[in-house]
Parts: sequence; structure tokens; C-alpha cells
Amino acid sequence: MVETGHVTVIRQMTYQPAERRAATVETMTFDRLRDLNDGRTQRADFHVLAVVDAGHGSVTVDFLQHPLKERSAVWVPPGAVHRWDDVADVTGHLVLFVPTAPVTHATRELVASPDLVAQWSIPDADWPFVDAARNHLLLETSAPPGDISRELSDILLSALIARLRPPHTQARISDPVFRLFRSSVEAHFREHHDAGYYARALGYAPRTLSRAVQRVSGRTAKGYIVDRIALEAKRLLAYDRLTAARCANMLGFSDASNFSVFFRKATGISPGAWQATLATRTGTAAATPSKPEPYPTP
Repeated sequence: MVETGHVTVIRQMTYQPAERRAATVETMTFDRLRDLNDGRTQRADFHVLAVVDAGHGSVTVDFLQHPLKERSAVWVPPGAVHRWDDVADVTGHLVLFVPTAPVTHATRELVASPDLVAQWSIPDADWPFVDAARNHLLLETSAPPGDISRELSDILLSALIARLRPPHTQARISDPVFRLFRSSVEAHFREHHDAGYYARALGYAPRTLSRAVQRVSGRTAKGYIVDRIALEAKRLLAYDRLTAARCANMLGFSDASNFSVFFRKATGISPGAWQATLATRTGTAAATPSKPEPYPTP
């Protein structure tokens, strides 16, 4: 993060390609990212997908730090707060795209997932295919503005996503019960915290639903809901600097006390202590969002 006086500014990024106004996919190198990166925490309204060729570094996504290493990938979904901590010797490319860019059913389902894997290593056997798909997309997005085809870029993006195959995501996509549950939670977790609500809404017995969720995610249905609410609460407390009372109101709790009890049980720390911890990590007194600005493009 970067200080402005005693206040940390969160860089709010919006997708506004500078030259190709209709483009839904943009690419850039890590060299370009280094030129533009000012160390601030960012939150974007689009996806950021990175393919690392070589080098070592790290990126923090929603409070968890992940390594950047040779033949690895990083996926930052819209709304996630992230910071490029160390990319001094990293080489590779970043792909920026809007949620509606993928064209196949499978890749659209994957992109819509609220629990995407943030970082993974690309198997050696997959690397030639990933590299070829990435290079084809780079070639297409480098075409002059008048020659670029939005349809081709979207198709090639889908090919790259399919070749990257984020670990364990496929099981989540192919399981119909989990897919319905996941979508319902994402739409209603601010109002409904009870697993029974989702079981009734989806037409499953509570035990059947919880077993299906645990089979795919390793968590019970209740645990999955708690984790999703806790993540949103962390974001609101740390980067929107909301009070416990405001968080309670936004996340469907009756009052600040009930929200604080929930947050402590879910995270092991009080809302105020969580905010103080984030401020201490960055050496600042507070964090406030900045006005939205376009994501820098090549």
C-alpha cells in the first residue's frame, strides 16, 4: 500500500481499454506491470490472469500471499483485493478481461465461480499447450486497433482458460448440486446465513446438500457460508474501513454485537483488531478507497 498523509489509498480499477474501446480482453507483460505498479493494493471490476514464465516473487490476494514462480499461474477475480508484492525478476504476461468475455459454457461457468483458485503450478505436460494458447492470444491482441477481432480474442481467451485448468475447479463446475448451491450463496449470503434456507430453496434435504458441498469443497454447507461472509467482512473492514455496525447492516446481522461475535468465531479476532492488524502491516492509520480509475493498459 502507499500512504497519502496518514491514509492508505486503495486503487479502484475499472476496465477501460485505452485504444480498443470495444475490446473485452487486454494483455500486458510483467515488464509493463513493473513500470505501472506503485505498490498499492488494488481492487478491480475485471479478471486478472497471469502466466509466469520465469523468476520468483509474490502476490497477495484477499489477505493471502501466494508465490510467483516459473510456470505458474495467478487468477485475481473481480472484487478481490490484491497487491503485487515482489515482481522484480518475474517474466510472463497478464491477461485482463471482463467477466462476459469467455465464449464457451465451461469457461463461463469457471469464470463465474466465486471461489477461484488464486495460484497454481502448471504441469510440465500442459505447459506447451498453455504457452501456445497464450502466444496465439498475444498475437491477436497485438493487432492494430482497426484489425482486431473481439470475437477472436474472446475465443482465444477461452482456449487459454481451458488449457490452464485451475486445480479442482472442474469438479466444482461439474457437480450440479454444488454449482447451484455456490451460485445461490453468492447471490444471497448477505441476507441468508442459514444452510437450511439454501436446502429449502434448492429442494434438497439439509444433509444431502451438506454432503454434496463437503464432497467438493471439503467444507460443510454451513462452513462454506461462514467462510464467504467472513471474507466479505474482511474486505469491508480492511479496505472500505466500515465500522462493525455498518458491516452488520450490509451483511444481514441484527446489530454490531452479533456481527462481532460472528466475526470473532469465524476468524479468531475481533473486527477492530482485524482493522488494526491490517493498518500495522502497512504502517498506516487507516485505509480508504480511491476514486475508480482505468486499469493501465499497454
